[in-house]
Amino acid sequence: MFRARQKLGKYTIVRRLASGGFADVYVARDTVEGIRVALKIPRPEHVTPQSLEFFRREVQTTAALDHPNIVTIKTAEMVDGHFVIAHPLALGTLAGRLEHRISREFALRVFEQLVDALAYAHAKRVIHCDVKPENILLFEGDRIRLADFGIAKMAARTMSGGGTGTVGFIAPEQAMGKPSPASDVFAAGLVLWRMLAGVVPEWPFRRPLPGRERVEAVHPDLAALLDKALDVDSQRRHRDAGQLLGAYRRLLPRVRAKSTRAKNRRKAGAASSKEKSAWRRVRERDFKKQFGKALEVKHACKRCDGPVSETMHTCPWCGAERARHDGAVTLPARCPRCRRGVKLDWTYCPTCWGAAIGPLSERHYSDVRYIARCTSCRGELMAFQRYCPWCHVKVKRAWPLPTTSKRCKGCGWGIASDSWEWCAWCGKTCSASRRAGGRDGR
Repeated sequence: MFRARQKLGKYTIVRRLASGGFADVYVARDTVEGIRVALKIPRPEHVTPQSLEFFRREVQTTAALDHPNIVTIKTAEMVDGHFVIAHPLALGTLAGRLEHRISREFALRVFEQLVDALAYAHAKRVIHCDVKPENILLFEGDRIRLADFGIAKMAARTMSGGGTGTVGFIAPEQAMGKPSPASDVFAAGLVLWRMLAGVVPEWPFRRPLPGRERVEAVHPDLAALLDKALDVDSQRRHRDAGQLLGAYRRLLPRVRAKSTRAKNRRKAGAASSKEKSAWRRVRERDFKKQFGKALEVKHACKRCDGPVSETMHTCPWCGAERARHDGAVTLPARCPRCRRGVKLDWTYCPTCWGAAIGPLSERHYSDVRYIARCTSCRGELMAFQRYCPWCHVKVKRAWPLPTTSKRCKGCGWGIASDSWEWCAWCGKTCSASRRAGGRDGR
């Protein structure tokens, strides 16, 4: 333990910044250069002639990693009988930043920089082995730099002699002492999952991982990318960060485009919310009176509190996506993906596309809500189903709304264009139908 204002070679200790089982980190002033730096000082019991020799080799290896998102080691030497590693002082760590709310765009930028740094290191045949928020340092302009290359390996040798990494961000094969570039991919995926979902999944993993709905809300394809990065089998992951970076950058324009559309919808709604609020209440009341019973409108949108039904895929009042349903269901079971109701004898969810979910019973149940049949398998269908629950084919029928012939120009399904701003089924705006005087929009 060093005290404030204590001298250590050319450094003057300012304060202790962090403490771990392997080393302490201090803020210090370099009296020669006149700048503040961070000093990582391994505890004396972990510094032996053998570990020092190993670490010197690691420093030589990592010192060659010249990348804007990798922390450079200024010095690594014995100072007054202590082994001292000095590097630039950051504004803070991602771990500290995660104690407050972060934006999706910030998370996307951090992840891209993190994977870019790892891809560069993997191309140099260097594995980090301890990717975690505490080792991601924040600098001006939202730039991040990944710290502790090589230090994790030294800590592992001096403290445990087994697998390396931090519990919560360690890949299964790394815990068995067999790290690979795919282990860093796993840890980086967990960092992004923590930023977007607000939680780190606990081991052993159970799918779907906690907070998945928040990740899917950013973009379903991003959730799929993280599913691959977080596969417990390293052979099914991206082989290294370079492959992950390529897949992520191909996906990023779609993710940002979706975010921009959502922001535009929110801004457009906020700008006119005051003048529309009274008129909207009238439209909502008329809509519930005309269609409430037929559509089983028993729920409220989480964003705008407008009346919605379990079958809707978009809020018709504010345009919010309803990929998952959070309220009660009208059928005896729930789909594990979209959380909408399913019958016990169905093989597939009729709302979302995915693998089979049943049947949960060998008995076939009749239901008065069956009003049509699948053209492929002749299975029974309920109104507003997207897929046949028996054979999984897409339903080609454009479902109408009762008591009106108005249709969405996008999907052809029935809409309450006098009330809705967006089609509840495909999410397209209904304004064109209103301008057309309520005529059939197909």
